[in-house]
Amino acid sequence: MSSSLLKTGQERSRSLWRNKDFLLLFGGQVVSTMGTTLSQFATILLMLALTNSASAAGIVETLTLLPYLLFSLPVGAFVDRWNRKLVMIVADLVRWFVLGLVPLLYVTGTLEVVHLYIVVFVAAAAGVFFSLAQISALPRLVDSAHLARAYSLSEMTENGVPLLGKNLGSLLIRLAGTPVVGAMLAFLFDSISYLLSALSLGCIKRPFHSKVEVRPLRSVWRDMLEGLRFLFTERILLALALLTMLINFLLVSSDLAVIVLSERDLHLDVLWLGLIVSANGIGVVLGGWAAPWFQRRYRTGWLLVGAIAGMACSLLLAALPVHPVILFLARMLCGAMWTLYAVPMVAYRLTVIPDGLQGRVNSAFRFLTFGIEPVGALIWGGLLLEPLGARPVLLCMGIGLFMVFLTALVGVYRLRRR
Repeated sequence: MSSSLLKTGQERSRSLWRNKDFLLLFGGQVVSTMGTTLSQFATILLMLALTNSASAAGIVETLTLLPYLLFSLPVGAFVDRWNRKLVMIVADLVRWFVLGLVPLLYVTGTLEVVHLYIVVFVAAAAGVFFSLAQISALPRLVDSAHLARAYSLSEMTENGVPLLGKNLGSLLIRLAGTPVVGAMLAFLFDSISYLLSALSLGCIKRPFHSKVEVRPLRSVWRDMLEGLRFLFTERILLALALLTMLINFLLVSSDLAVIVLSERDLHLDVLWLGLIVSANGIGVVLGGWAAPWFQRRYRTGWLLVGAIAGMACSLLLAALPVHPVILFLARMLCGAMWTLYAVPMVAYRLTVIPDGLQGRVNSAFRFLTFGIEPVGALIWGGLLLEPLGARPVLLCMGIGLFMVFLTALVGVYRLRRR
C-alpha cells in the first residue's frame, strides 16, 4: 500500500515537471525574481549610502508595499474581467521600462532620490497586477492535485532565488567599487529580466481563464464587494487572512532591521551582509521542499501554529546575536517557517475559491494581508528603527509573533473541540 502511494506521489511530481506552460511561467518568474532581488538589495544599500538614514530606506520599503493597500481590490476586479496573460505581460513591460530609466538618469547626471521613490512605487504597482493575475491563473495552468507543490515552487522562487541574488548583489557592488555604480548595474539587470519574463509568458498556450467575462465598467465596485463578501462569509478563510495580516505586520521590516544590525552593531562587510540576508532564502528553499510532505502528514491548523512559533523564535534569536553565524541561522529558520505556513494556507485558499472569483477574493485577501505591510514598514522601519535600534525592534517583533502564536493556538484548539 505504501509503495503504491509513493509511486502515485512520484507520478504527480513528474507530471508537474512535464507541464510546459507551468515551466514557462516558472522559468520567467525565476529570472525576474533574480533581477528584482538585485535591484531591491542595491536600492536599500544605495539609500543608506546617499542619505545615511535608516528612515529613508524605510520609506523605500513602504513605497514598495503601498500599492497593495491602494490597488489590490480594484485590480482583483479587473483581473477577473481582463485577459490575465495580457495583464502579466503588460506589467512586465512597465517594469522593464521604468527600471531601465534609472541607469539612464544616472548616466545623464539627473538622478535624484525622488526619482528612486517614483520608480519603486510604479514598479511595485505593476507588480500588484502581475502577482494577482499569476496566482489567479495558477489553478488554470496546474491540476488541483499539484497546486500545493506548484505554489511551494513559486514561494521558493520568490524567496529562495534571493539567496543567490543578494549574494550576487553584494559581489556586484564590491566589484563595481561603489554602491551607486553597483546599484545601476543591478537596475539594468532587473530591467532586462522583466523583458525575458514577458517573452516567456507570450509562449504559454493554455488560457489563463475558464472564461473572460465582459462586464460594464460601472460594476467594478460591485465586483470588489463580491470578493470581500465571499472572504468575510468564509470563516476559516477570514481567520487565515487576519492571522496572516498580523504576521506580515510584524515581519515586514525584519530584513531591514537585520541589515542595520549587521552594518551598525556587528560591523560586517558587504559579503557577510549578503550571506546573512540570503539566509532567509535558504530557509525558504528548505521549507518549500518540505512543505508538501508536512501538509500530507499533519493537520493544517497545527502546522500553521507550529510555523508561527518557529517564526517567533527566529526573531527572538536574531535580536540576541553574539556572532554572525547565529544571525544567519535565525534568518534561515524564519524563511523555512514562513514557507511551512504559506504553502498549506495558499493551497487551501486556491482550492475553496471558484475560478470566476479568484482575482477578486485573492485581491481582498491581499488587501488585508499585504495592505498592512506599508503600515508596518512605516512604523518599524520609518519611525522606530532609527531611535530604538535594530535589536529592540527585532525583540518587539519576536514578542508580537509569540502573542500571535498563542492566539492561533487557542483558535485551533477551539475548532478541534467543536
